Amino acid sequence: MAGGSVPSAERDQTEGPTVGETPVNADTMMGTEWQGLRRRRPEVAGMVLAGTDGLLISSDLPATDATHLAALAAASFGLGHRVADTVRHGEFRESVVRTSTGAVVTYPAGRNALLTLVADASADLEELHADARAVARRTGSVLDTRRRIGATPVPEAHAPLVARTSGGRLPRRVTPHTWRRPPI
Repeated sequence: MAGGSVPSAERDQTEGPTVGETPVNADTMMGTEWQGLRRRRPEVAGMVLAGTDGLLISSDLPATDATHLAALAAASFGLGHRVADTVRHGEFRESVVRTSTGAVVTYPAGRNALLTLVADASADLEELHADARAVARRTGSVLDTRRRIGATPVPEAHAPLVARTSGGRLPRRVTPHTWRRPPI
């Protein structure tokens, strides 16, 4: 752009990783990662990048499907994260739903995002896991260095479900007594 000024929308996208002194556009980097995964794994039919709150960030699926899948991926992640924490067998790695014609796999991508892949029945899930985890890790590192993307962080697993107010009671009503007993 002439004059060296960068519009704020472009400036937000260039914060984060750099190659030498040149900032890397996060959307371009994620697009390159996705194209590479598609080239290496042709059995992947679609991808969705969503926040852990279920809001869609990016996708190559039709808009309605992507929005629904983003919300379902967040629910699946929340459930899987909670189960992993409850049984104390390490951190959540992925959620896999196998269907009669393929699989849907959700991976954490950084602190606040999820990468969900829709694969057909020919997918070798072990090989797909290795590739997809690496893409999710790199995508997550890009998103983590950008400004807050709208996703909410995962709550502490053993945090209280509700917070009590001080005193735990409603304040006592103080009203002046206006009624007087009539004289006898």
